[in-house]
Amino acid sequence: MNSNRIAGTTAVMLLLVAFISPQARAANLVLASQGKTNFVIVLPSEPASPVSTAANELQSHLQKVTGVELPIVADDKVPSGTPMIVVGPCRQLAQLVPDLDVESLGYDGIVMKTVGDNLILAGQGPRGTLYAVYVFLEDAVGCRWWTSQEGFVPDKPVLEIPPLDVRYAPPLRYREAFYRDVFDGVTAARFKLNGHHHGVSDEYGGHYRFVGFVHTFFPFLPPAKYFEAHPEWYSEINGKRTADRSQLCLTNEEMRKEMVKVVLERLRSDPGAGFISISQNDWHGQCQCQACRAVEAEEGSPSGPLIRFVNAVAEEVEKEFPEVLVETLAYQYTRTPPKLVKPRKNVVVRLCSIECSFVQPLAAGDQNEAFRRDIEGWSKIAPQLFIWDYVTNFSNYLVPHPNMRVLGPNVRYFVDNHTIGLFEQGDAQSTIGDFVRLRAWLLAHLMWNPTLDEKALIDEFLKGYYGPAAPFLREYLDVIHDAGEKSGVYLRCFMSDTSSYLTLDDLNRATRLFAKAGEAVADDPVLARRVRRERLPLDHVWLRRFYALRRTARAEQQEFLGPADPVAACDEFIRLAKEFKVGSYREGRPFSEYEEGLRRRFRPVGPPPEACRGLPDDAWIDLQDNQFRLAEPGKWADMVDDPKASDGKAIRMPGDHYEWATSCPLSDDLAYGNPWQCFVVARVEATAADGPAMTMGIYDSKNRKGLSHLSVPIADVSDGNYRVFDLGTHELNGQIYIWVAPPKRPGEVQAVYVDRIYLVRKGKDGE
Repeated sequence: MNSNRIAGTTAVMLLLVAFISPQARAANLVLASQGKTNFVIVLPSEPASPVSTAANELQSHLQKVTGVELPIVADDKVPSGTPMIVVGPCRQLAQLVPDLDVESLGYDGIVMKTVGDNLILAGQGPRGTLYAVYVFLEDAVGCRWWTSQEGFVPDKPVLEIPPLDVRYAPPLRYREAFYRDVFDGVTAARFKLNGHHHGVSDEYGGHYRFVGFVHTFFPFLPPAKYFEAHPEWYSEINGKRTADRSQLCLTNEEMRKEMVKVVLERLRSDPGAGFISISQNDWHGQCQCQACRAVEAEEGSPSGPLIRFVNAVAEEVEKEFPEVLVETLAYQYTRTPPKLVKPRKNVVVRLCSIECSFVQPLAAGDQNEAFRRDIEGWSKIAPQLFIWDYVTNFSNYLVPHPNMRVLGPNVRYFVDNHTIGLFEQGDAQSTIGDFVRLRAWLLAHLMWNPTLDEKALIDEFLKGYYGPAAPFLREYLDVIHDAGEKSGVYLRCFMSDTSSYLTLDDLNRATRLFAKAGEAVADDPVLARRVRRERLPLDHVWLRRFYALRRTARAEQQEFLGPADPVAACDEFIRLAKEFKVGSYREGRPFSEYEEGLRRRFRPVGPPPEACRGLPDDAWIDLQDNQFRLAEPGKWADMVDDPKASDGKAIRMPGDHYEWATSCPLSDDLAYGNPWQCFVVARVEATAADGPAMTMGIYDSKNRKGLSHLSVPIADVSDGNYRVFDLGTHELNGQIYIWVAPPKRPGEVQAVYVDRIYLVRKGKDGE
């Protein structure tokens, strides 16, 4: 912990203050004063491991705060009359508060109470006492754990504690924030997270564990093992039993018996697991057999056959493992609750918000109306409702994601709908996403106590972690979130770019604010490094949209605060991303894979097309192959060296398919120059003398219509040299892209090459 940092306003103290009785505010306990203490930390004579950890954590932190090491003594060795900090259930606790039953506090419940000259810190189950110590250290002492490596310990030679009378249990029994930094078990315990992926050891109270963490149909009943002998166990799709991206036939009784057998074996081999997941594969493909469709029709949803099946398995599980909960998903096609069947008491339904928009609170706004119907339906019938919520953009971790304002309202909405378990899936695979450290800290505190003010929490973290840069970073977040809300963007958790809503003015303002933030901490290397890291998503937006934003600035005669030298800016972004151990740029894809495309985007361009020479800069646009979008790189399209191309590079597509594997999205800034005449520069290598060589066109994806289509015969390109193809003149408004495809003539057409696409503004300088 860095004890030289200044903690921010104590938002978490709201919990503490709420439980202090007005009558008891006068007398404080002085735990230490000027290097001396009368207090001892009291433990049960045979403490459970987490209780010992709680005492050690308390002793260690109080020594850092006061300079005094409070002795730890067993409850049968406390000198008479000695002031005590009682940690965990023991004989002193029973004597001081005889009516207190810590096991009745609720899951992970805590008690913090002053009784005379004594302080009680205890809690329910394996984690409650440890959590009581952590809450005390945060709320009453002022310690902070910002990340796994960074925190704040106040310097208080005189440590006074106000009278306390806190009994609290979190409404969420299961709390998991899916961020890399909090996978560390000690950090997770201090953040009071207890989910499956948090590596909390038994010493720190352990955590809930799953046997199978979702999507377990095929892992439990693998088609490679069972399909040949039992095809009827798997989905019937279009009249045929298949194991190709399918599910299980949930009305098949023999399959159910085998699932029960496998599930019981798995549980026997993993004692201590609290959950087992029996849940659909991560795709559609539900069974269409007559029996499954009949149940689906009767229940009004594909979740009907699923819940009936899971209930039947859970009934057998309960006989041998009465404490284990059987989890399944309400996900994609099973999201809508059934009309008739209800989940058994030992069944957990985990509802997933994957289709939602995260720029609007789930409880309000027209974008999430369908999800509201589903969660409110499930909350009426599910005895244990869990939520799988999505709080990042899995298609691109490295861009701003303006959903921070909905995090608090959404957690409260989940709790209001009887949710007892919450999995917040964040940027677990990346270290430089959009304020990932703030998000992990914020979500952990909200899951522990949803009534906390998320605005105050954000301000506290910004001030405590970034120091004097905090006001500028807060304003930056407001700029980003105001822009997202104003745009009306449907903010999905899978979007190639969630920065499209940001205008040039927004980005200029954001850049000025980060410059001020950097100036505010320029004399502090630690804080300066933190601020520089948080700027990387903004830098990334400038790189991704550099050419379009620069065109907009010229067309509108606006200031352009993007990089003056994009090549140097790209190099610095890549260097810093590696320095900060970026990990992945999107789910499951390493940054090293992305690096190549970034560098390629800013390589030197070739000479201007013949038709554009002499035209003013704003009268034509050259879109080189490094700005193209490729489908299935390595299979359908690849960038290759080509000495015939204008810049020595081209996109090569083999002639054995007809996919639109090379495309070039046209940015919204082109609307300023409408209309534009559109040209493609391409060539073909072929052995055939006639027939089609390639196709190309312009497509409006918003309105789902083609604006232009051209089929090029081999006769027009038989010499293998580049030709210019005119796709006509068009108003380029909205979500439009130009595409090129080979003809699917293996053996006759070897390859199609695309060098560049260029646009000429009509009515400009002689056009």
